[in-house]
Amino acid sequence: MESITLQSLGGAETVTGSKHLLKTPELTLLIDCGLFQGVKYLREQNWKSLNTDISEIDALILTHAHLDHCGYIPLLVKNGFKGKIYMTRPTKELTKLILLDSAKLQEEDAEKANRHHYTKHHPAKPLYTVNDTEKAFNQFVIVNENEEIKLSNHVHFTFKPCGHIIGACSVEVVCFEKTIIFSGDIGRNHSAILPAPDFFTHADFLVMESTYGDRLHDNTDLYDELEHWINITVKNHGNIIIPSFAVGRAQEIIYILHQLKKQNRIPFNIPIVLDSPMAASATDIMLHYANYTTIDQQEWLEIIQHITINREYERTRKIIQDKKSKIIIAGSGMVTGGRVLEYLKHDIGNSRNTVLIVGFQAEGTRGRALLNRTHELKMHGKFYPVKANIVEITGLSAHADQSELMEWIKKYENPPKQIMLVHGELSALEALRVKIQTELQIPVTIMMKDQEVVLSEAYIPSDSLK
Repeated sequence: MESITLQSLGGAETVTGSKHLLKTPELTLLIDCGLFQGVKYLREQNWKSLNTDISEIDALILTHAHLDHCGYIPLLVKNGFKGKIYMTRPTKELTKLILLDSAKLQEEDAEKANRHHYTKHHPAKPLYTVNDTEKAFNQFVIVNENEEIKLSNHVHFTFKPCGHIIGACSVEVVCFEKTIIFSGDIGRNHSAILPAPDFFTHADFLVMESTYGDRLHDNTDLYDELEHWINITVKNHGNIIIPSFAVGRAQEIIYILHQLKKQNRIPFNIPIVLDSPMAASATDIMLHYANYTTIDQQEWLEIIQHITINREYERTRKIIQDKKSKIIIAGSGMVTGGRVLEYLKHDIGNSRNTVLIVGFQAEGTRGRALLNRTHELKMHGKFYPVKANIVEITGLSAHADQSELMEWIKKYENPPKQIMLVHGELSALEALRVKIQTELQIPVTIMMKDQEVVLSEAYIPSDSLK
C-alpha cells in the first residue's frame, strides 16, 4: 500500500502563492504555481526554495492565468522542472502576457535597485528574467475543457470552466479510483460577461478556495451603484478612478459602463479611458476568444470603439492634465503599482473625485489601506492625503462569496468525504470551515503551508509502478 498525499506549498492560510502538490504512487502533480503577493514577508517567500524536490514533479496543471496562480512558473522551470504544463487555450495566451510583464517588471526593479543603491544584495537580481519566462513557454500544453487527459495508467484529469476569468477552470484529478477536485478560483453566478461556474458531481476530496468565505457580496444593484457614484462625481466636476485587474475585471467594467451609457444612465459623452498596456492586450485576447464570454465579438468591437485605450506612458500625463471629468480604469487592481498611482497622486487629495474599489484587496496593499480608511497613502516615496471618496463595489468581484461557495458545494450529487480549504485569509478560512461543517456535516481541514496530509491509501500492482 502507498499513500496519496496533498501538500500546499503556497496558497495556504493566505490568498496568494497558490501551489498544491498532489503525490500519487505513479505521479507527482503540481496544481497551480503562483507568486506570493502583498505584504513583504509574503513576497519574501518567492525567494525561498520550495519544500519539495522540483525534479520529482512530473506535471503542472494550471487553473487560470492570474499571477498568484501562474507567476512562479518561470522559476520552477529555471530550477529544474521539465514536465508538461497543462492549461486551456485562453489561459495559455493570458499566462504568456502576464509572465512576460512580471519578468520585465522584475528586471526593471533590479536595475533601479542597482542604479540607486537601495538594495542589500550586490548586485540585485530579478527573481527571473524575460529569457527564463520564454523558455518556460516551451512546456505549455493546451487542453480542452471537459476533455479527459490520461497522465499515467491510474491518473487522469479533466478541466471544467469555473467562471472567474476566461479560460479559468476547476480540475478533477482521478487517481487510483479516488477523485480529488481542485476548485481553482470560483467565479460569480451572475457575471456580466462570463457564464456561471460549471461543476463536478462527485468528489472524494475537494480542495476549495475561500477568498470570500467570511462575507456576502452587497446585494445592491451593481448598475445602480455605479450610476450613483459616477453621476455624483461628474456633477461635482471630478474624476472617477477605478483601480482594476488587467485580466477579466477591466473587460467587465468597460462592458458595464457601455451598457450604462446605452441606457442613458450616465452621461454618454463622459470619456472612458483604459490606461494599462496589459489590460489593452488582455482585451485583445478576450476579443479573440469572445466565444468564452456571454458577449459576441461584434458587441465587444463596438464597446472598444467607444473608449480610449492608452498603451503609452507619455500619454498618461496628457490625460491627467485634461480638466474634464472622466472615468479612468488603470492597473494595478490592488494599487500596488502601475499607472493608477499617477492618477491617484493627482486626484486622491481632492474630495470631488471618487475611487471605486472593485476587487479583493490583499493584506498589506494600498487597496486594503484605502478600504481601511487610511488618511494618507504612500506612493513613490511620498505621502498623499486621502480626501477623495473611497467606495467599495463588491458586485464587481470575480470571486464567489460565501453563499455562492456553499451553493457550489451543494451541487455535488455525492458530497465530498472531506474538504480542504485554501486561498483565504484566516478569518475567511475559519468562517467557511464552520459554515460547511455546521450546514453540510462534511469534515473540513484548513491546509497549512508545507504540511503534508494523507488523503488515501492506494493498492498498487507491482507491474504498474513507474
